[in-house]
Amino acid sequence: MDIQGVVTAGFEPVRDAFVRSFEVLGDRGAAVAVYRDGRKVVDLWGGTRDADGTAPWTEDTAQVVRSATKGVAAAVPLLLHQRGLLDLDAPVGAYWPEFKAGGKEKVLVRDLLAHRSGVPALDRGLTAAEAADGVSGPRAVAAQRPFWEPGTGHGYHAQTYSWLLSELVLRVTGRTLGCVLAEEIAEPLGVDFWIGLPDAEAEAGRVGRVAPVEPPESAGMLRTRPRRNVSEAYADPASLTRRAFAAIDPLPDENAPAYRAAELPASNGIGTARALARFYAATIGVVEDGARIFTPATTALAAREHSAGPDRVLVVNTRFGAGYMLHGPASPLLSPASFGHPGRGGSLAFADPEAGIGFGYVTNALAKSVTADPRAQALVRALKSAL
Repeated sequence: MDIQGVVTAGFEPVRDAFVRSFEVLGDRGAAVAVYRDGRKVVDLWGGTRDADGTAPWTEDTAQVVRSATKGVAAAVPLLLHQRGLLDLDAPVGAYWPEFKAGGKEKVLVRDLLAHRSGVPALDRGLTAAEAADGVSGPRAVAAQRPFWEPGTGHGYHAQTYSWLLSELVLRVTGRTLGCVLAEEIAEPLGVDFWIGLPDAEAEAGRVGRVAPVEPPESAGMLRTRPRRNVSEAYADPASLTRRAFAAIDPLPDENAPAYRAAELPASNGIGTARALARFYAATIGVVEDGARIFTPATTALAAREHSAGPDRVLVVNTRFGAGYMLHGPASPLLSPASFGHPGRGGSLAFADPEAGIGFGYVTNALAKSVTADPRAQALVRALKSAL
């Protein structure tokens, strides 16, 4: 495998693990990047731009990162909070009156961020067109009766997170979340990451095609079977697990131009590994040219545990901060101080304020993993060995 890019001395284990992702673990095209103390120390890419193609992955190839989008999207409401425009302890209904319907009048803004609002699913799944139209999704979650008493437990809002966050940001700012992200975070920081792919980027052909893949026989660790109760939850059409992931039904074509152009902050962010690593580095400190996103207080808020224990959707124990998944058995990151988000199928990005790390891994070969893909985990272990 011809791996391109650079590795600072001492971080060679990350390169070795990245090579193994292709040679043993079944990667088709991927990139990994690491910042330490605001400075880029790993920036690697290899394979093909399309999971089912032959054109090479290049330095600026971007991909759909699925739920790794959530961690980037969460920076928007936290930035609004940092600026005094959004109170995390205010009821969501104070900004979005229609949301109070169905017994949700006491749901707080921080409940939305920490997957505690009780609306991870919908009584009727939306079509791909409805999910993307900017109206049907917010209307559906506003009308939805919660599946548990809000604030009393948590469950991963796999798809509904899109409409919860996007409508809240729209009500507070008058702009879409993707627009605020572009203008207030991505452009000042100089990162290639979009929620709502611009026409110019779509026409440039930078974005590769993702595809589901079966791991090779050599990748035995990818064939680990989930626990029985987890398997049963994903197999049962009536379970909250299946219903949460089926809030868009049928699932959209992630390579379709219309899907890429839509703004779905839960699932359709598009970017590079370099952008994710730099973004997370800027949430915990100053990066190379002096840019920073969060104050120390906001960084602490992102990493502070808001939800922990049995997840009513994922059927495992999970931990969430204010918009970010935290280190734990279901989603191991670098250390207990880490905060970030995986993407179903492989992608992973996070920050570790104690180690000064911003990490991003992007792949177009979508495996069956949900929160702990072995390729990403191997890279994290290699990074840990290098520190």
